[in-house]
Amino acid sequence: MIKRSRLFGNQTRVTFFLPKGSAPVGPVSVVGSFNDWEPGRHELVLRRDGSRSVSVRLGPGEHRFRYLADGGVWLDDEQADAIDQHGGRLLL
Repeated sequence: MIKRSRLFGNQTRVTFFLPKGSAPVGPVSVVGSFNDWEPGRHELVLRRDGSRSVSVRLGPGEHRFRYLADGGVWLDDEQADAIDQHGGRLLL
C-alpha cells in the first residue's frame, strides 16, 4: 500500500506499507530508482500489529520501485500507478 502526503516545496512524503503476513519473515526493503536500488537503505520497520512501513521524501517525477525481502524475494505493490516487469511506478 502507498500513502502520499504533500510537503512544502516540490517534495512528497511517500509511505510504503505492507500488511501483516504479506512478506516472508526477515528484513524487507523498498528499493528503487530513488535509492539506486540499494537494499537496506530504506528498510521497512516492523510494527506491533505485524505490518511494516517506511516513509521516504521524493521529488516530482517518475520513480520505479519494488520491495525486496530476505532471501532475494521480490514483491510488487498493487497500488503502484503501473506495474510491469521492472516493478511499480510512482508518478509524483
